[in-house]
Amino acid sequence: MPDNTPRKPEAQDARYGFETRAIHVGQDPDPTTGSIIVPIYQTSTYVQEKLGQHKGYEYSRTGNPTRTALEECMASLEEGKYGLAFASGMAAETTIMYLFAPGDHILASDDLYGGTYRLFERVLAPYGLQFSYVDMTDPASVCDHMRDNTKAVWIETPSNPLMKLIDITEVSKIAKQRGAKVIVDNTFASPYGQQPLLMGADISVHSSTKYLGGHSDAVGGVLVTSDDAAYEKLKYLQNAVGAVPGPMDCFLV
Repeated sequence: MPDNTPRKPEAQDARYGFETRAIHVGQDPDPTTGSIIVPIYQTSTYVQEKLGQHKGYEYSRTGNPTRTALEECMASLEEGKYGLAFASGMAAETTIMYLFAPGDHILASDDLYGGTYRLFERVLAPYGLQFSYVDMTDPASVCDHMRDNTKAVWIETPSNPLMKLIDITEVSKIAKQRGAKVIVDNTFASPYGQQPLLMGADISVHSSTKYLGGHSDAVGGVLVTSDDAAYEKLKYLQNAVGAVPGPMDCFLV
């Protein structure tokens, strides 16, 4: 049974090309049968040798081998340390927002996917999170709208629907100077087009329903980070909140 422990960056075979990593990282042959393709582990629970002693998996909300394959592959493609998969892009975004508390301010780019705006304004704002929106195609506007309580800068580039392009590197520099996390919705570019973590972002998030899935047959979300502390919180939240994908959807992506 595969180990559920995330691989270190050096184990993600970053020396290989994008196409090779897309096919091979996280997709070791099945130890039971030798199957080249990672099986669909359609199970909710796993046998334990004794209480608390298992082979890396105990309950599929917490971890599933098919999901692990997807998470490791995505971490490699995004040049990050850790990947986490979710039941939808919005589930991934919602889980990220549990990192913040009432009174925190999030500065977002002004052309956002409608579902993201709805989450921010209709769901989270009534609970005390503060949001403002600015045209980040001019990085100087980010400086002008940062507040003392700004905890994160949310970038979507290319944006949906207007396809605005934002300089992730410059905006990240500004945010980091003020101690704010940088979150990038990388759905429209995909890891093939850009890797936000290499440009200063703390978290890259995707709707894997789109280009990552590519065939309109699965709904899902993914986030990738190299921030150890953020990963520990997000991994806890992934399990606690429970908005995880099933193994079939992970297999399809």
